[in-house]
Amino acid sequence: MSDISTFESRTGKLDCTTSDFYNFVTDIRNFERFIPRDKISNVNVSQNSFSFQASPLGLVNISITEKIMYSKVVYSGNTMQISDFSLVILIKEAENNHSEVKILLKAELNTFFKMLASEPIKKFLETLICEMEKFKGWKDIN
Repeated sequence: MSDISTFESRTGKLDCTTSDFYNFVTDIRNFERFIPRDKISNVNVSQNSFSFQASPLGLVNISITEKIMYSKVVYSGNTMQISDFSLVILIKEAENNHSEVKILLKAELNTFFKMLASEPIKKFLETLICEMEKFKGWKDIN
């Protein structure tokens, strides 16, 4: 039996406005900048969809399925290991033209796979937040 599992990142503090961040992440071609290239292969990307091979997940397909201007972007996807998942990016305005971002990963996982995947997923979310916090090219949209 599978339940919806939700994994949540810490809140990241970004050096950009909410509109700059929103405009950047709503072009999925930009999202690949936050995934280490040594972890993926066979990348195929367009403005609205992104696919790649990642061990141990196999082929990963991601597309944008929801956009709420300057506050939320939802990527939905699937892999051989996880039939459906969503990556929810919550955007909040902060002081001095900065943004705060939190990422949620929601997936239907059985108890065993949740136990195996929990730490790698948490590490993945932390890597995404760290890469976003270091990033400076928010106006450099593909």
